[in-house]
Amino acid sequence: MVHTYLTIIVPAIVAFAIALAATRFLMGYMSESGVTTLDHNKKGKPTLPSGVGLAAAIGFVIGALVYVFGASFSLYIPVASLEYLLATLLAVMLISVVGLLDDINVKRRLTESTGMMDTRKGLKQWYKPLLTFMGAIPLMAINAGVSTVEIPFIGFVNFGVFYPLVIIPLAVIFAANAFNLLGGFDGILTGTGTILVFGMVLYSLFFGTYTGLLLSALLLAVLIVMLAFNLYPARMVPGDSFAYFAGTGIVSAMILGNMEAFGVIISIPFIIEFLLHASRKFNVTDLGKLKRDGTMQPPYGRRIYSWCHLIMNIKRCKEWEVSLYMWLIEAAFVALALGLKALAVL
Repeated sequence: MVHTYLTIIVPAIVAFAIALAATRFLMGYMSESGVTTLDHNKKGKPTLPSGVGLAAAIGFVIGALVYVFGASFSLYIPVASLEYLLATLLAVMLISVVGLLDDINVKRRLTESTGMMDTRKGLKQWYKPLLTFMGAIPLMAINAGVSTVEIPFIGFVNFGVFYPLVIIPLAVIFAANAFNLLGGFDGILTGTGTILVFGMVLYSLFFGTYTGLLLSALLLAVLIVMLAFNLYPARMVPGDSFAYFAGTGIVSAMILGNMEAFGVIISIPFIIEFLLHASRKFNVTDLGKLKRDGTMQPPYGRRIYSWCHLIMNIKRCKEWEVSLYMWLIEAAFVALALGLKALAVL
């Protein structure tokens, strides 16, 4: 048992170390290359390096390859499917390239983006679902996951061939784009994502599979690095390369770890965020308007197009408080999902 856990802990430690080193490097590299964005929530709107989230993908991939290396050289008998693992790596690499293309579309002059002036332009909105489809192709090709899924209050449903050909691509496209919507405040996306993935680690540890635990542990390791550098006051912006990677990595872990039903529940905050943005055709900013006392004023008054707008309408918050309340919302859904699973097992 100890040996089995070491095959998870060691790759996770490597993933953490590589992500940390890559983050430090990319922060300087992106700044020098002009891949930056304005921090609209601070006085003076300081410029921060963007696209640093690529470091998370690099750490995740190398950490997973450490596991593959050990299995290939017979250091241990692999418990996780190497085929599934390599397909996941290809998926996150492809999707991270899409995110990087989005991040490096930076203009020399200020340009309008989602109703605000910024140097970062990004990809056109309709490009994103088309390009993020690439992240689903490797998982579709190997017929990943189990087509019989447990749905809360319904039971087990066999989706057959529709699972790899329809459900998986829709899940990847949705997760990559929905995860990208919640990112206007320091630490809000990285922190919320870390809590979500921590829930996946707990689920995999007590109820799930080894593959799910391995992928979740790798994700948790690199997300902790991202959170450390993106926590208020942020020193960098992870960007779309992080959001697309994290969304795809999370969905892959849910599929290969057979935790789809649990995954849906803990993803409800992101589902709601997606629907709120969709109500305004995604032409929405989560950012608040900074007031003299340091609190954030909701950008659309009483109209709610994001969790952030709701939080700012309920209570006068500083930037870090908006992120904190979002973390608590996600933690509540993780606790709910774990509680429902525990009751179902009992």
